[in-house]
Amino acid sequence: MRLQLPPGRNAAQFDAGLAAFRGVVGDDWLLATDLDRDTYSDFYAPGDEELHAPGAAVAPASVEETRAIVRLANEHRIPLWPVSRGKNLGYGAAAPRVAGSVVLDLGRMRRILEVNPELAYCVVEPGVSFFDLYEHLQANDIPLWMSVPGNAWGSVMGNALDRGFGYTPYGTHSRNICGMEVVLPDGDLIRTNMGAMEGAHAWHAFPFGFGPSFDQMFVQSNLGVVTRMGLWLQPAPESSMTLAVQIPNEEDIGWVMDTISPMRRNGLIDQNQFVPSWLGKMVVMGVRSDFWDGPGAMPESRVQELLREHNLGYWAVNIRLYGQDSVNQAKAALIKAAFAEHIDTPFEETVWNRGDPMIPMDLSMGVPSAVPLQMGGWTGGRGSHLGFSPIVPATSAHVLRQLRRSRELIAAHDVDFYASFTIGERAANNINMLMYDRDNEEQVRNIRALFSALVEQAREAGYGEYRTHLTWMDPVSDTFDFNDHALRRMNEKIKDALDPNGIIAPGKQGVWPSALREQRT
Repeated sequence: MRLQLPPGRNAAQFDAGLAAFRGVVGDDWLLATDLDRDTYSDFYAPGDEELHAPGAAVAPASVEETRAIVRLANEHRIPLWPVSRGKNLGYGAAAPRVAGSVVLDLGRMRRILEVNPELAYCVVEPGVSFFDLYEHLQANDIPLWMSVPGNAWGSVMGNALDRGFGYTPYGTHSRNICGMEVVLPDGDLIRTNMGAMEGAHAWHAFPFGFGPSFDQMFVQSNLGVVTRMGLWLQPAPESSMTLAVQIPNEEDIGWVMDTISPMRRNGLIDQNQFVPSWLGKMVVMGVRSDFWDGPGAMPESRVQELLREHNLGYWAVNIRLYGQDSVNQAKAALIKAAFAEHIDTPFEETVWNRGDPMIPMDLSMGVPSAVPLQMGGWTGGRGSHLGFSPIVPATSAHVLRQLRRSRELIAAHDVDFYASFTIGERAANNINMLMYDRDNEEQVRNIRALFSALVEQAREAGYGEYRTHLTWMDPVSDTFDFNDHALRRMNEKIKDALDPNGIIAPGKQGVWPSALREQRT
């Protein structure tokens, strides 16, 4: 990938900045070749990769080196784009919002600093992956469970900072954050909450402090670089039970939502409940041409054939219960009775007891897996995907309204419909996977137009995305428009106060520093 320069910098100024970074990390960790820039680009870019092409990357090994790089970036006016591991496929991977930015790769900082079995928390650096933490817990026989996203090859910290979801009782990952260490845009170093006291014992046990609390200020944020984070983990249960059932029809998602959502609120079900549609199963069984080789979206007649051939419902429900076996059995009876009001299909039951082997790739047990990456190959060619993910209230009225509108729009663009809902206590995350071949220009144009239309349509209906790809950060930010975008204006006031040179991740989530605000187009 050819070199892109940051806004307002010429080649000599950029080279001087890179030389300064090299003086901090050494020759091996200043990464500025064409191959390096390719490595840090967006693998799934829906169009021109150079719109978000990095100028280089720099990989510090410590918080001290990170602070030094941030100070030098201010001196040389070179924007940095921090990433933990850069594995956020479908949202931009490691690529920056502003072309020419230097990727601040924190992946070398991968220490597990503490695991507290008694109080059930860990303290990690940005480079610690879900597999790293899982293997540490297993190797040391620590009775704690993680929560992992569907594709768990990324960073524990990075996923929490981008509001990732998992499928255990601890599945709202940003809610588990408790105490951070942060390099501010001027290179200063802070510790949040109780950690502001030197030697504090309750830093990762109490999620607040004295005065304002700032952990969430650094979530989906460009106000600092998080170098250490405390995260609460789930104590391993004595026993666990799964209840699995196939739901036959597309419109059944309405009663499924109205059945599960109250049980989430009253604690009968205490995990984030993932309800994928049938295509979620097919994408890990093969590629599209294995099931349908015709043009355009797979027709409904073929969908119904596949459901019969593979004994699938339109939706799959897999509920996991955690705790003592007698309590799980009592909960299971109530859940089965509630579902029996709508379908007579029996649940498949599986019981796990402490001491049994963990079930491989079982996300509801916090076992990491990268199997969902297979969806990238669905279309053939250089397969890619985008996730359109509006948040809707967890009621049938809202869910069916959103489902029908997005379904109609996706069908109008002749794209396979792959939806899922992750049901929380009061809201559901409606992820629509839009899969395409990056080498097919017509598909790319169509997906870009579809994604933009989905954002606009959801805004008209009163629903907003909770995160999005780099290309749509500004359009999605525009949808949060109360009082002439008052929240964004406040964010930008804080940005200008903490980062007057606009060094840290300009444009992230549509928040621009004053020096680059004209880039919001």
